[in-house]
Amino acid sequence: MAITWETIQAELTELEPQIIEWRRYLHQHPEASLKEYKTQKWIQAKLAEFDIDFVSVGETGTLGTIEGGGAGKTIVLRADIDALELPDETGKEYASKNAGLNHACGHDGHTASLLGVAKILKKHQLEFNGTILLAFQQAEEIGAGARQFVEGGFVKGVDQVFGIHLDSSVPVGQLVATPGPTNASCDIFKIYVHGESGHAARPDLGRDAVLAAASIVVELQKIVAREVSPLESAVVAVGVLDAGTRYNIIANEARIEGTVRTFSHETRAYVIEAVKRIAQNVAEAHRTTIDFEVYDAAAPLINDPEATELAAQVAAELVGTDNVITDNPQSLGADDFADFLAVAQGVYGRVGSRNLANKETQYGHHHEKFDIDEASLALASAYHLKYALTYLTAL
Repeated sequence: MAITWETIQAELTELEPQIIEWRRYLHQHPEASLKEYKTQKWIQAKLAEFDIDFVSVGETGTLGTIEGGGAGKTIVLRADIDALELPDETGKEYASKNAGLNHACGHDGHTASLLGVAKILKKHQLEFNGTILLAFQQAEEIGAGARQFVEGGFVKGVDQVFGIHLDSSVPVGQLVATPGPTNASCDIFKIYVHGESGHAARPDLGRDAVLAAASIVVELQKIVAREVSPLESAVVAVGVLDAGTRYNIIANEARIEGTVRTFSHETRAYVIEAVKRIAQNVAEAHRTTIDFEVYDAAAPLINDPEATELAAQVAAELVGTDNVITDNPQSLGADDFADFLAVAQGVYGRVGSRNLANKETQYGHHHEKFDIDEASLALASAYHLKYALTYLTAL
């Protein structure tokens, strides 16, 4: 007997209070990236309760597997699970119990919603064909979790990947499915400048790492203005310039830390190389040297057009065409779901969590008072469910 959406919707409505309860529990017990040990244990206990097979990915990630009643395609549904090093100032009864940690980006909601999906899908696993993988991914906030799934081979042979993000800039009841680049890449660079100490009264006898570093910072600002096409978007930002030990000593060491953000693989590679080239050349002009490091936190997140078209179709069936956003503004914030999209076709959607009548749901992500309209949770589950089952041609 084929599964029907009416049945799924009725079960989801019944399960909604439980999903909200799970989200509040997770909000009270946040854990930092790569330290989500208790969160992983709790998630795995739920999957075991639902009789869903799972394996650990890395130390704190989890991949559940639900095999359908017949052969078919394979889709990954993903939820990130980590929190932020940030105090919780919501004042809610479900506020964080872990001092200095806060689910201020909605990952508690992502996890709870996907657990709701898991429970419903397991009940109906013989009524659809194919395989649904449930990725409860660690360390999104530091760009370290998705690659553990990819490099571990857990996405090998997958036909499709789908993920969602709750979004406080979008009204609750609206869904986002935007094709093409939606989130920028994130690369974190560090430049260590090496000079030679000397007395500030005789700067000619030293090699000033401070001056070299300051000059590098200034020159880096010209990359976007003069080396990147004005039709492309890019950011080169420096957040740290640390040097010197005393006012009258020529500094022999300096440290620069910054980030590169772009929306294409080609621009990303060019800008990173330009940062290194300029740093080396400017340092040499100041008779200093550098060591250069770059950390690949996330690739540009580029939604596949075909998958996004399906997501928009599914979203319209859930909330009506007028409530589907297909041209959401690009964000220079990164998301490592991009690592999944780099190896499999897929789409990253968004679910509105902003209640226009409730200011408490209107704070931006990564704010101490960030909170959501919990009506968004069941809709997030529905988006997952309807997309996956539609993709597997069960409906």
